[in-house]
Amino acid sequence: MMDNFTPGRFTEELIAAGVPQEFHGWLERYGVGALVVKMGIKFLELGPARAVATMPVEGNTQVAGILHGGAHVVLAETLGSFAASLHAGPGRHAVGIEVGATHHRSIAGGLVTGTCTAIHLGGTLATHEVVMTDESGRRLSTARITNMIRDNRGH
Repeated sequence: MMDNFTPGRFTEELIAAGVPQEFHGWLERYGVGALVVKMGIKFLELGPARAVATMPVEGNTQVAGILHGGAHVVLAETLGSFAASLHAGPGRHAVGIEVGATHHRSIAGGLVTGTCTAIHLGGTLATHEVVMTDESGRRLSTARITNMIRDNRGH
């Protein structure tokens, strides 16, 4: 049994990932996901229309020593999926159906910031643009993610 005072299974993970306290109840059953933890993604802002997070380059590089292109996509899909899930609301969930990215420049160190902005928040689809920038504000990549909004099935 859970009460309002006993930390849940993922409380420390949610705090470490920077998830605002107001969303802990929503994520307490699942946490932020193992990949988010492995990639070092930290949320700075979280909402259906806008979400922002950072990710270190270190530990997420490809063989040439630059940030792996897939890491850009992981950050983008994480932000877009969380934002779409918040848009879906209680009793509904978001399922990613399309993601694509264009890489503009490489980065070999430091911190990447992903800023996710809603393009469309509908009843069945949510589409977000996610722009990844370096610490100087230079655009590294641009991604777009579309999520289908579905009703939860009864158990």
